[in-house]
Amino acid sequence: MPEISVIIPTYNRGSYVVEAVKSVLRQSYDDLEIIVIDDGSTDNTPELLELYSNKIIILRQERKGVSGARNRGIKESKGKYIAFLDSDDLFYKRKIEIQMDLINKTDGCHICYTNEKWLLNGEHKNQHARHKKYSGWIFDRTLPLCIVSPSSAMIERSVFDKCGGFDESFIVCEDYEFWMRLSLHYPFLFIDRPLVIKRGGHDDQLSHKYWGMDRFRIRALEKTLGTQRLTEDQRILVVDSIIEKSKVLYSGALKRGNNRLFLYYKGLEEKYSKK
Repeated sequence: MPEISVIIPTYNRGSYVVEAVKSVLRQSYDDLEIIVIDDGSTDNTPELLELYSNKIIILRQERKGVSGARNRGIKESKGKYIAFLDSDDLFYKRKIEIQMDLINKTDGCHICYTNEKWLLNGEHKNQHARHKKYSGWIFDRTLPLCIVSPSSAMIERSVFDKCGGFDESFIVCEDYEFWMRLSLHYPFLFIDRPLVIKRGGHDDQLSHKYWGMDRFRIRALEKTLGTQRLTEDQRILVVDSIIEKSKVLYSGALKRGNNRLFLYYKGLEEKYSKK
């Protein structure tokens, strides 16, 4: 059995996914399997992946979205640890080696993530202060926005057995909901070293296709309110976050003259302000 399963979901990203696969094949840590889930691609992705069929596992399925693709990979994988790599991102050569070394030296470590280098249209982009990352019990840090990149994460299989996989009802911000849920159960180990290259700026990024990411974050926050694991302090933090994001959304709706959305998110803010 491989110790690490690297799961790469992809959809119509032929040239990108080949580079992603190559970055895993070049890893200094070799006790791993590479699973690529082709989520219904209609471009040349299948043909390009076939060139590596003797080195990787290729799973094809009808279009289910990134969460469905990742969950399929988790189900079919055999490793003790699961690593994810988005098909437009890249691993540095020692990424897995460095993570596994620290995981093995850290008692009780089930989730480990790293910093990353950002490229926007091929040029380096600095991260903002709000993207700062943390170790430990990071639940409160996950509420403003997603600070954990799936491509940087290494997760012990037992975590999925306990917490489940990605919520397939989320078309975007599925990772925001996922990390928030896991952070209620486990501390996170953060390696403050860029071990992943995140490439942005291309038109097919989900964050470009859907406006108002806070719409989906609010939905995730409301889902979290239904869990029994929240302490009273955590519940207050979640409610405050819903109120804050609702204000941002109804202010934006007002500027665009969208009365329906303005009334909805204004009502949501008033609802939670009374709690």
